[in-house]
Amino acid sequence: MKDTTDWFPPPDEPTPMRSAQTGMKPTLPKRFYKEAGVAAQDALYALTLDGRQARTPTKKPLAVPSRPLAEAVAGEWAAQGDHIDPSTMPITRIVNSTIDGVAHRQGEVIDDLVRYAGSDLVCYRAGDPQRLAEAQEAAWRPVLDWARESHGARFNLPEGVIHVAQPAETSEAIRRAVEEIGSPYALAALHVMTTLSGSVLIALAHAAGRLDVDEAWNAAHVDELFQEALWGEDEDALERRRRRKADFEAASEVFRLASR
Repeated sequence: MKDTTDWFPPPDEPTPMRSAQTGMKPTLPKRFYKEAGVAAQDALYALTLDGRQARTPTKKPLAVPSRPLAEAVAGEWAAQGDHIDPSTMPITRIVNSTIDGVAHRQGEVIDDLVRYAGSDLVCYRAGDPQRLAEAQEAAWRPVLDWARESHGARFNLPEGVIHVAQPAETSEAIRRAVEEIGSPYALAALHVMTTLSGSVLIALAHAAGRLDVDEAWNAAHVDELFQEALWGEDEDALERRRRRKADFEAASEVFRLASR
């Protein structure tokens, strides 16, 4: 089975990654259109470039069932400068991945998300230092409480990094929660938020409105924030996290627009 993480490539792949490996800057395509817009097309809303139907990387029509989502995609294309930079188009990437992969393989994406629940970030606690353990508890306890209250999911909380299996009924509760997400675009967005945070529980709690974007992102990075408070910030690490947060925010927006 194809790993579903391949359906949501990070913004620097594949061309920029290959370029970095050879010490070259990525070559970006020149902008070939003047206007990006949205056109109604049966029950869908399609991205148009100078009035022509845009397509995904596999040549499928780039059209979605939500006008606000289509307008968000068009906004990314309209914002491009002289060249088209995919790293600045996270909403488009998620939509393309949904149309080309997720829409026809939702069961596999759901399975992948349920696997995250088996070793979710919020379940693995530090024994020391005490301040880190307290920071983890403060950030993660609301997520676990939400999962128990909303879905009846109760998790074992091991100390350290040794894997501890979760109850079968817990995995099934998370599966039911994920299966309630009917839109493939919302499901794709949830998968992106999960892979970026390392936690399907944080992603689900955010999707349900229990955490806002900043709360969800900070909950996923308690350890990093703690280390930075002790040893100072690393500019490269901060920049990587900033880019990843922008992708998380884009996925959050796709989930919101696709669920309307």
